[in-house]
Amino acid sequence: MSIKSKLLAKTSDLTVSEAPLPSPAPERQAPPEVPPAVASEKSMFPPALIGSSARTGPGQMLQFRTQMLAVEGEIGKLREQLKAHDGALPARKLDPATVMPSRWANRHADSFASAKYLDLKNDIAAAGGNIQPILVRPQAGETNAYEIVFGHRRHRACVELGLPVLAVIDSAAMSDLDLFSAMDRENRARADLSPYEQGLMYRRALDEGLYPSNRRLAESLGVSHTWVANVLSVADLPPPVIECFRTTLEINHRHAKALHAALETDRKGVLKRAEKLRQQADRLAPAAVLDYLTGAGGREMSASIGELRHGGRALGRWSVDAAGNLQITVKPDLAKDADMTRLAAALAEVLRA
Repeated sequence: MSIKSKLLAKTSDLTVSEAPLPSPAPERQAPPEVPPAVASEKSMFPPALIGSSARTGPGQMLQFRTQMLAVEGEIGKLREQLKAHDGALPARKLDPATVMPSRWANRHADSFASAKYLDLKNDIAAAGGNIQPILVRPQAGETNAYEIVFGHRRHRACVELGLPVLAVIDSAAMSDLDLFSAMDRENRARADLSPYEQGLMYRRALDEGLYPSNRRLAESLGVSHTWVANVLSVADLPPPVIECFRTTLEINHRHAKALHAALETDRKGVLKRAEKLRQQADRLAPAAVLDYLTGAGGREMSASIGELRHGGRALGRWSVDAAGNLQITVKPDLAKDADMTRLAAALAEVLRA
């Protein structure tokens, strides 16, 4: 018997069950659609490629590298843009009620009644706010509260106009010394502080121990010792003498030098004249005040000023200068309608008599 016949005989009683057919491969599902809200958002980076066409490992790596190079390019551009703002602090609008004047504030009340301040206020009103921001620092231990470093007049104008104040917030740990120095530099750069205001600022810093001496103050602020001495001499004038001037803004160091010299020679006499002069309703020009208080040329001038009145109405004033010249000033509303011929004739008749 052949080998084939023997195998057939041995396997004739075996049965083979049918194997189940393999299930068809699942269909590849499409990637989920991007929601319209997300799809509409703009990004500065190149979008990731969903459903990449690359099928091989090397192809996918090449595609990933291309995307990374694009992202690095965008990051490089952003870094260049940030360099232009390196060290800059953002400005924001604040409720002026949350901003307080500094304890070192150097603006006298007269500054807020001057023509320059009114011009500044009108400019801020026309612009709808201060275009040039002020500088503030957060108040220690307070939330949403700030202290002015510089910009007191701009802040005051916004308060009076009911407008938010544009401010730069220096959130770094700024000491009182840093604040004082920044305030002083800004005001001197603007050149609109009066000698009295500057001197008052320096005197307060010295009295409260911010600087141990005039010399150290001058060296720290980068100003001359002479300048510090000059402005301090104005601030150190006695209050009765200062009140004789129409405004503290018009007192300079030359006035102060002459007044201090007179005070050293005859302090009682100067203060007596100051007490009388500051009670006058009409103020004299600075030169006339100086002559009166110092008794220029040794001349006693206690009776060298007075008012022209008639029926309880003030018509003008008269004064005698250091040389003995009589000066008569008539109020503008009366002078424009006065008969100058009759006035001159009447005055001449009085003088002749």
